[in-house]
Amino acid sequence: MDAALIMLIAIIAVPVIVIVWLRINATLVFLSLCLGAVLTRYVADDAGWMMTIHADDVPQSGSVTEASIKLALLLFPVVLTALFMIKTVHGHGKLLLNVLPALGVGLLGALLAVPFLPAGTAGTITGSALWDEISKLQDFIVGASALLCLFVLWLQRPKTGLHHEGKHGKHHK
Repeated sequence: MDAALIMLIAIIAVPVIVIVWLRINATLVFLSLCLGAVLTRYVADDAGWMMTIHADDVPQSGSVTEASIKLALLLFPVVLTALFMIKTVHGHGKLLLNVLPALGVGLLGALLAVPFLPAGTAGTITGSALWDEISKLQDFIVGASALLCLFVLWLQRPKTGLHHEGKHGKHHK
């Protein structure tokens, strides 16, 4: 197995494994990943500009590239959400239902993050046959994952008091 395939599988599988193992709500992580994508599109240029203005105040350990700023903006909401949502999925049924959105996080995360990796690493990954297949399916991955996450969110909706009020009302008559 070549290095590109191993890296790509790891980029997809690690978030899935972490989300399932730590019982993190994958739907919220997916939404945080979408928020990160919005931040990379609309905030990254200003964040880079602010960093160059304050570059004299920041210790220089290496250059901060536009790609690294975008990668940080992409992953920051994801990491925070994952930390706050540890052990929020309870029950085997909900845990099984969480696997597909977790897979969506892994696949969409790869699609969004790989272009921001260092050029050599990104080039190695994007040159692989698996990346070609994932890229061809990106519309399906985004659409299906989004719809699946919405469906899971709707299923997680708190139960309304209507059913319980009806029972409660009968006992008082």
